[in-house]
Amino acid sequence: MTKIFRFGVIGCGLMGREFASAAARWLHLADVKARPEIVAVCDTNATLLDWFRDHVPTVRQFTADYSELLANPEVDAVYCAVPHVLHQQFYIDILKAGKHLLGEKPFGMDATQNREIMAVLAEHPELLVRCSSEMPFFPGAQKVIALAKSGEMGDILEVEAGFLHSSDIDRQKPINWKRMAEINGDYGCMGDLGMHVLHVPLRLGWRPTTLHAQLVKKVTERPDGKGGMLPCTTWDNATISSRVHTGDQDFPMVLKTWRIAPGESNSWYIRVLGMKKSAFFSTKSPRQWQWMDYNGGAQAWSTEDLGYGSLFPCITGKIFEFGFADAIQQMWAAFVDELAGGNANGFGCATPAEAQAHHAVLTAALKSGREDVVVPVAYDGASV
Repeated sequence: MTKIFRFGVIGCGLMGREFASAAARWLHLADVKARPEIVAVCDTNATLLDWFRDHVPTVRQFTADYSELLANPEVDAVYCAVPHVLHQQFYIDILKAGKHLLGEKPFGMDATQNREIMAVLAEHPELLVRCSSEMPFFPGAQKVIALAKSGEMGDILEVEAGFLHSSDIDRQKPINWKRMAEINGDYGCMGDLGMHVLHVPLRLGWRPTTLHAQLVKKVTERPDGKGGMLPCTTWDNATISSRVHTGDQDFPMVLKTWRIAPGESNSWYIRVLGMKKSAFFSTKSPRQWQWMDYNGGAQAWSTEDLGYGSLFPCITGKIFEFGFADAIQQMWAAFVDELAGGNANGFGCATPAEAQAHHAVLTAALKSGREDVVVPVAYDGASV
């Protein structure tokens, strides 16, 4: 019989509703050990609570006070999707309440807040805690990861990973909290997008040792929605050029977190160039991945249509296409599988240790960008 884990959702905005959609479609997954059931939701916006009333019949608790949700004995685990400035207090309270947690990136507004979360987490080894990062669950991304793990690529020449938005090129786009450093954090675009970009490199053991960052702030103010203008105090774009040393590899790695990327629309990609094999995947072509073998002859890229070959098998046939909502459901399947004692079919969600390591990279990048210097990355004991 399928085990049920009862979830509370704190933060019922876009991603909270995406989780609800993934949970409602759980029958789409084949042969899973467990499933989530959303029983409690919390948000200060009554309209968002009404959305859950209308669409999620399993919810029995609606509250604007997250402490009431945490006191609910029916809640086994929590998905928390709140602005960065709230991560430290909310995540710590969730852990102290004894609830399993899938939190949003960056898992603390800065490295100091992240350390506070990690200290409390160390006191609760019985809890499963993970960080949201859905893009590596695309089938094409999994192909690149598998090839990189195989050791068949030979000496790595370069790795590039990025997450590119385009909407912020519109100077008339109304401001929101992600453009306010006091709520988003000083990382700016890096805090919101950095875990997406670093999830795969950190999982593969590719940790930058030194880096130089170019931070860009092109839009200094935006409409406030009331006829006035407010200052934008966060970075729009970041390009991080880093160097990676592993036991037998030494190569450059470029990381891009851009909110102003002309022509892009939430495009995530990973490119690994090796002396023997190379690989590339982008969500712009979600059903394809590319690779190149080099054995001394012609240098030619091959392209394969993958269809719906997901990490967790589904009822959808492999000839059909895979999309963003599918990647979110696959991420949740990995989390729930771990809750049930599984191994997430070999690729779990981003771990707290990986989130801590990504804070080390972003902290160094912030210093580098501000001072225009090469900075060593201090991982403060983070292990991945």
